[in-house]
Amino acid sequence: MDRHFLETAREQTDCTIIGAESIRKGDPEFRISGGKLPQKRIRAVVTSSGNIPVDRTMFRAGPKPVIFCPAKAEPILRKQIGHNAEICKIAEIAPGILSLHNIIKYIEAHSAKSCLIEGGGKLNYNALAQGVVDEILITIAPKITGSDTGACLVSGPSPLGDPFVDLKLISCNPDQNTGEIFLRYQVVKRRAHIK
Repeated sequence: MDRHFLETAREQTDCTIIGAESIRKGDPEFRISGGKLPQKRIRAVVTSSGNIPVDRTMFRAGPKPVIFCPAKAEPILRKQIGHNAEICKIAEIAPGILSLHNIIKYIEAHSAKSCLIEGGGKLNYNALAQGVVDEILITIAPKITGSDTGACLVSGPSPLGDPFVDLKLISCNPDQNTGEIFLRYQVVKRRAHIK
């Protein structure tokens, strides 16, 4: 059910942004229901290092992905990926942290009215810290890993709020068959800064 929840969220947005670590650990394609890859939906990757495996399916199937990177990583990516992706330089607001406001401006200029940030934890942290998140979608699944190397929702060097980012519940949909709970929250906007 979580896969269906994610695919529905993709169908309702014009763009997906994912962090490079998620690409290094997996092989996402950003498909929607029915296994489709919409030709006009933007698939984007954010990287500060330029370390992106070029053998991933997203570089062979569907529309060309956009890779957002700092100026120092652009020549490396152009050499590695060539014409299999659009490489877009983005200013850093701190070492290794790209301006997500500039990324949002780019996707808006390319007709995207809404964007789904699919993580990982570092990208989610920076998106919240830079104030570009309006809503958060969370699935609680009846599974526990216990690993300190497992995926986390948000991962950064300091608290995002004082000490929390406040959320307002929009919806809560439990699935009695799978035990999953699908949550949608609005982010209560306050000043959040990277410390």
